[in-house]
Amino acid sequence: MPTSPARIVVLRAAGSCFAVELTEPVPSVLHWGADLGELTDADLAALSLTAGPAILNNAPDLPRRFTVWPTEAEGWSGSPAHHGHLAGTAGAPRLTTTGYSHHEFPEGGGELVLELADGGAGLDVTLSYRMEPSGVLAAWARLTRRGAEPHHTPHDAPYDLTQALVVLPLPRRAAEILDFTGKWSRERSPQRRPLGHGIHAREVRRGKPGVDSPYLLGVGTPGFGFRSGEVWAVHVAWSGDQRYSVEQLPEGAGSHASALGGGELLRSGEIRLAPGDSYRTPVCHFAWSADGLDGLADRFHTLLRARPEHPSSPRPLVLNSWEAVYFDHDLERLHRLAELAAQVGVERFVLDDGWFSGRRADDAGLGDWTVDPVVWPNGLDPLVDRVRALDMDFGLWVEPEMVNPDSELARRHPDWVLGPAAGPGATSRNQHALDLANPEVRSYLLHALDKLVTSYDIAFLKWDHNRELHEAVHGRADRPAAHAQVDALYRLLDALRERHPALEIESCASGGGRVDLGILARTDRVWASDCNDPVERQTIQRWTGQLLPPELVGTHVGPSPSHTTARVTSDGFRLVTALFGHAGIEQDLTRCSPEELARLTAWTALHRELRPLLHGGRTVRADLEDEARLLHGVVARDASAAVYCWARLATSAEGQSGRVRLPGLDASARYRVRVRTELGLPSFHQGAGPDWLPRALAGWVSLPGAVLALAGLPMPTLDPAQAMLLEVLRERH
Repeated sequence: MPTSPARIVVLRAAGSCFAVELTEPVPSVLHWGADLGELTDADLAALSLTAGPAILNNAPDLPRRFTVWPTEAEGWSGSPAHHGHLAGTAGAPRLTTTGYSHHEFPEGGGELVLELADGGAGLDVTLSYRMEPSGVLAAWARLTRRGAEPHHTPHDAPYDLTQALVVLPLPRRAAEILDFTGKWSRERSPQRRPLGHGIHAREVRRGKPGVDSPYLLGVGTPGFGFRSGEVWAVHVAWSGDQRYSVEQLPEGAGSHASALGGGELLRSGEIRLAPGDSYRTPVCHFAWSADGLDGLADRFHTLLRARPEHPSSPRPLVLNSWEAVYFDHDLERLHRLAELAAQVGVERFVLDDGWFSGRRADDAGLGDWTVDPVVWPNGLDPLVDRVRALDMDFGLWVEPEMVNPDSELARRHPDWVLGPAAGPGATSRNQHALDLANPEVRSYLLHALDKLVTSYDIAFLKWDHNRELHEAVHGRADRPAAHAQVDALYRLLDALRERHPALEIESCASGGGRVDLGILARTDRVWASDCNDPVERQTIQRWTGQLLPPELVGTHVGPSPSHTTARVTSDGFRLVTALFGHAGIEQDLTRCSPEELARLTAWTALHRELRPLLHGGRTVRADLEDEARLLHGVVARDASAAVYCWARLATSAEGQSGRVRLPGLDASARYRVRVRTELGLPSFHQGAGPDWLPRALAGWVSLPGAVLALAGLPMPTLDPAQAMLLEVLRERH
């Protein structure tokens, strides 16, 4: 390590910047946020010079610097990056830098790897930062046990790791918090609060992120919105217990104000590092935006779309059988459903729950992954063959991680159930979790799934997870197993995908209970919610899109009244809402009128027409004063085309919406605008619409980009639970 002068490493991409000074004993974070540009040696020296804070009264006699791995050794009184002990000793981590490496990517960004060591505990910490061309900064750490110093404990004593978090500093102007909560059928509900002194921590203890997942913890300038304000955010890419936090102390964090971080929530005794053992933290994805939440979403969407495994072919329109037939698996009825699905333009038919042995309700059969011989005497072949003859591919619902007590598997292998040695606790959704860390369990599941996929050439698995993991321990000693469970799930998914590279998998967990970038490294989309009520879905999809692009989010048209809310809504509102994602149908087509089938056919055609834009453009959302009104859309990367949804969820005090800006367009261009009417017109709450509306209903209206993007369009007033689809194309000169 150089010591004089210390070297400064800067990672830059897409207008974002991360600067670390390789000081001793531990490097310091100088900056994370806006790109500082090309810095000369003098500029870097100035950045270092201005990084030193004042020495306060009643404080350590050296300036507090915020390091890459903050502990009490540098006067940090907040949550340490890690803590643990060696049989009750080595409780004061004091790290030193032992090496580093750094390289830049030709397309922007780069990687910095820091090697740290804690001699007292015999721990080596490898801390990695990778800035992608999107400007998203991925950060993770690996902690490896070398063995403790002889005068502390016996050489082979395990190091009990109780916390390991990756944290980055925030400036004083980051003063308002946004994160999420929710419940079944109302996932990703935003909540805001001011950042005060102390810690704002969100801990997940459900064995999965949960329907109340923090999802993304953002901190920004007060009042930041979709289109304005600076925002700094972190997402924990882990499909189990999690910890998110932002912490502000009166003395600040070095020259910064607060610290934002995340990682896995570890249970006591869960990670015990014997000599040679390692623990790797989940990857935390940090992102900064000067352009509000839309700028933040654009970074994450760009990151995900750049992955080699990101879906590259058009996302097939889906019909899922659940809300059409539930557990009533009658072959003739399913044949008719498949025929109508093909008729309206569906490209993938998915058979949901109820196909396997003993499964006539949700209280039996889970774990017995063989086709029910009573309901399906000839196996699934008659249905699969009919689906393929109709030029659709075939998908199947499974819930491999769970078991019903009323199942042959549970009767044969009660020891495979995850839970205390004294016996599992109460069931949830009539089921227990299987102990995936048991190699025999994983082998059984892999064999069963592999056989199903091979036998029926299955293109898609809807992979469900319908209970939380309470008392997640295993073995005679009741060893905590939440981490091992997620690690084993990842291995199971990886093994199945290795055998079937073309297989697509959806992450479903009572709807949107397992939506994170850890599971999405192994799956192809998420089920955002079990709720297909379009009033709820407008909000759920709006905020799911804060992290995920539309092509990764299942959005289905459900029936009216809604299965989950009993709300009655128009089919036009349901169709427009479901358009903005990986679209599908969750409805009994055999009960639809000819007029309803015609509108569904028009909808699938419209989706196929707009699919390249919807699944490749930039997601935008307008900042409106009234939450009863929503304007969101997708704009082409070059701003040449856009499609917007203007929706009303409830009534408002105001009668007029006023001029509403269409975000994402080029103010210097000229555009054509029209209302798409294939799905029917919304119900209007007005005597007559704005002057431009009748012309846009009849055909294209030519308007300058300055009017659309800067002045705004006066929008019509809709009745509650109504939506209108607006298409915009740039005119050619």
